[in-house]
Amino acid sequence: MINLTYDELLREADSLGLVVREKSLWSSNGRLKGSKIAIRKDIATLKEKACVLAEEIAHVELSVGNIIDQNIVSNRKQEYKARVLAYDKMVGLNGIIEACEAGCTSFYMTADYLGVTEVFLMEALESYRMKFGLCTRFDNYIIYFEPSLGVMRLYK
Repeated sequence: MINLTYDELLREADSLGLVVREKSLWSSNGRLKGSKIAIRKDIATLKEKACVLAEEIAHVELSVGNIIDQNIVSNRKQEYKARVLAYDKMVGLNGIIEACEAGCTSFYMTADYLGVTEVFLMEALESYRMKFGLCTRFDNYIIYFEPSLGVMRLYK
């Protein structure tokens, strides 16, 4: 099961040698500088903090240099790659299947099951739709992204 909590992500960050602090940030929900991650302290829910922290941890693995200026194409690409890695970590194709198997029948239920915000889930699904098209096969399942999210188990 995916469903990484904020506390689990804090432990992961610690194991990677990262220091995470909640601070006042004006222009973003999270910021990475060296081995320090700042999370905006007035974020309302732990789910939202988890989504932000997952992306900042992804930046540690993928990003090079200062990418704050999103007017630069290479910076936007690095930002997108970190988001996709965070989507895979927090949602993933396996998570979609698990949520369906657990009886989730709405975005709200699926997001709650996975421990992410509805916005994060919708962005993840849009990212997967852009990557895979209308549907994709994963293990013994077909996951449909359009016209709405659906999972079908394949039987032999």
